[in-house]
Amino acid sequence: MIVALEECKRRLIALGDVLVELGNQLRIDEARERAQELERETMVQDFWGDAEKSSRVLREIKQLKDKVEHYENLCSRHEDAVTLCEMAIEAGDEDSVEEVVSETDYIEKEAERCRIEVLLSGPYDRNNAILSFHPGAGGTEAQDWASMLYRMHTRWAEKSGFTVKLIDWLDGDQAGLKSATVMIEGINAYGYLKSENGVHRLVRVSPFDASGRRQTSFASVEVMPEFEDDDTIELRDEDLEITAHRSSGAGGQHINKTDSAIRIVHKPTGIVVGCQTERSQLQNKETALKMLKAKLMEIKIREKLDRIEDIQGNKVNIEWGSQIRNYVFMPYTLVKDTRTGYEDGNVDSVMDGNIDEFINAYLKHISQGEKK
Repeated sequence: MIVALEECKRRLIALGDVLVELGNQLRIDEARERAQELERETMVQDFWGDAEKSSRVLREIKQLKDKVEHYENLCSRHEDAVTLCEMAIEAGDEDSVEEVVSETDYIEKEAERCRIEVLLSGPYDRNNAILSFHPGAGGTEAQDWASMLYRMHTRWAEKSGFTVKLIDWLDGDQAGLKSATVMIEGINAYGYLKSENGVHRLVRVSPFDASGRRQTSFASVEVMPEFEDDDTIELRDEDLEITAHRSSGAGGQHINKTDSAIRIVHKPTGIVVGCQTERSQLQNKETALKMLKAKLMEIKIREKLDRIEDIQGNKVNIEWGSQIRNYVFMPYTLVKDTRTGYEDGNVDSVMDGNIDEFINAYLKHISQGEKK
């Protein structure tokens, strides 16, 4: 048992250096100063006059304070663990072994999570994320698969402390969904979830096939950042086809049964967006337009285009050969990412939202690619 304590002491000493370096990489001092600067802004007269701006500032203050507090708490737990470990070794206290080992494991795990956060250095990684889910060909089976991906990602977001806001939902023919869009709100939401952008492939015995045959289905997850400043995107009325319809699907039963839902088609690109969860048609339209601008901005940046007019709205086919991840339910169980090679045999756990290791593997993968 004393050997286990000596091993923990060795690990904790190494973690001390790791935490100091992480503090520098996470720019904790800068985050603390930024939070203080923003708090001074809240004291300025008329600060509360602009509700949207004040809300954004308060949200950033909370995010910065949470970041600093989490790091400081981790450092404090590390100091306490070192003290406890040294006292246990000196006293030969075997009863403390389990607690010391548990604390050491926790600190290592959280330090690794902080390392991953350091990798989120993209220009939009800190932004909220907009996720859209679309089934591929295959009818009910593919639509059910799209709804399973919806559940997986929203469960991950909720477990990770993000806020999930449903924006649009279109029911499937018999089960699942034809399309759905959610906003994942919180610091680094896009940075983490950008790993999920692409086609996801499912292999299972379909519950909708009376013959019990194995089937392959595809669905896509589209991930883009929410852009706070989208004034660079100008939408012309003649390029928009706006229609109102009645809210339906998830959440629809709780929405006024009026034609308040909005769907917008951007004619030049064929991009379609919709919103049905706000209280009024005007609010739904504003949210849909914001989503459209975000889509156009994301494509413009990704394709390095100078003008919005150059966007063609090209799409990746939701089919074999284009998948980023495979989910196999039978004849064996395995989830494997085609980009990183990371795999997990516990498919039920993955579908319940435990996708952190896939996200981490992707972030490390692209970070290594950038260094080459």
